[in-house]
Amino acid sequence: MRGTLRFVRPRSLLAGASLIALGFPATPVHAATIGAVETYLVTYNAGASSKNAAALIAGAGGQLLYNYSQIGVVIASSNRSDFGAKIRSAAGVEGASATTGFATHVNDGTLDASGVTGTPTQNTPVSGDSLSWRQWDMTQIHAFEAQSIESGSRAVTVGDIDTGLDYTHPDLAANVDFANSVSCINQGVPDQSPAAWNDENGHGTHTAGTIAAARNGIGIVGVAPNVKVAGIRAGNAAGFFFPEAVVCAFMWAGTHPAIKVTNNSYFADPWLFNCKNDPGQRAIWKAESRAIKFAMQQGVTVVAAAGNEADDLAHPTQDVTSPDDTTPVIRPVGNECVVIPVEIPGVIGVTADGNLGMKSFYSSYGVGAVQVTAPGGDSILQKNPPSNPLGRVLSTWPSVLVGTCAPARRVFEGSTLYCYQQGTSMASPHVAGVAALIASRGITEPGRVQARINNTADPKACPSAAEVVALYAFFPSLSNGAPQQCQGGAGYNSWYGHGQVNALSAVS
Repeated sequence: MRGTLRFVRPRSLLAGASLIALGFPATPVHAATIGAVETYLVTYNAGASSKNAAALIAGAGGQLLYNYSQIGVVIASSNRSDFGAKIRSAAGVEGASATTGFATHVNDGTLDASGVTGTPTQNTPVSGDSLSWRQWDMTQIHAFEAQSIESGSRAVTVGDIDTGLDYTHPDLAANVDFANSVSCINQGVPDQSPAAWNDENGHGTHTAGTIAAARNGIGIVGVAPNVKVAGIRAGNAAGFFFPEAVVCAFMWAGTHPAIKVTNNSYFADPWLFNCKNDPGQRAIWKAESRAIKFAMQQGVTVVAAAGNEADDLAHPTQDVTSPDDTTPVIRPVGNECVVIPVEIPGVIGVTADGNLGMKSFYSSYGVGAVQVTAPGGDSILQKNPPSNPLGRVLSTWPSVLVGTCAPARRVFEGSTLYCYQQGTSMASPHVAGVAALIASRGITEPGRVQARINNTADPKACPSAAEVVALYAFFPSLSNGAPQQCQGGAGYNSWYGHGQVNALSAVS
């Protein structure tokens, strides 16, 4: 999914106090211009307190929106052109970046064409759940077999950081954790009203179903059908994830003990690749990094999608898609530039594979960024009628958003809607579901959860060079046009990490 719609949200502005009183250098009135209100992320130096942030922000001509004092990050707004410069010059402040008009959005592989066929995984239907025979993805990772040992604990909640979820969907309703759900899309300020975190896009409902659709006799079954799922809304109706919302989402997860795992099927940041050495991007990278690390330090396992650009994250050279809510600008990038959250240390990065066990044509990859692979679907190279005629993954979808699911991908059970989609967005929640099963067995420390996922994955070797050329030559990197290449051995490589996640082995 890709779009160019830009959202400008009205914000109130608090009249500022004296700049001189707060230690800012005096600036002539004519030196600053008044324009549209922008949202800013402000980061404080390590060890510096943000307790006086309200006065500091007001003194620079802005308004404090939220203070995440645990990590020294403040969200503010201002309509003054000199606001960022004034804040950056203040004592104790490390950086400040405007976020308005910059975001990345969910982008699933949508290219369709006829493809090759091979020997697929054979589905094993789950008695009583009418659409389980279509769930080739669950059979492929042995999820149904794992559920005979562990189907999930009601004490474990997965925070699905996404576009929200449809809490009325019959296959999700029983497992929705209302107490730990929230919306962060209003300038990074938490809002727990269900209407605020209701899914207006569909993407979040799809990922939530893969994680925790109930075993209730209808529709599909999630990887962990007995755990709870909290909708942590960081993406708006158009699928854009603004940085302040991402910071809010991870801080919410880290301060709510029931949440043991988060799924992240998106990219955060203004840019696909966020460069730490760029002053305009550093504060955003720093704020999001701190929030993610805070959540992990509180015992939250973070799982993230690798992306759908067919790009080698370990060897980036060019970014042609950012900012993708305005006009993209081609720019060179290197290893000083990272994709968040997948490239934050400690995050479980996930690539996508299809029904034939091959890497999906669109999936990004990279040594160091990837831990495992999981079913994300492949509509070109890996179709398998009749159980998988589209090559995609079936999951829950809001019935009121039927128009956002292509007609050929819709599956109805009465008036209840399910939708076929593909992308690393679909792969990541499979791994988050397995992490939830592991947490249900009493293993909750993120490092131990990751080790168990890695150590129990089914190793997958790189295809031969000839196979790579034959199958993937038509799908070069969207960023720089480079051909896809797999590096490493069967134990670990850039395409599959430690292998395909195995739910049964993980809980046995």
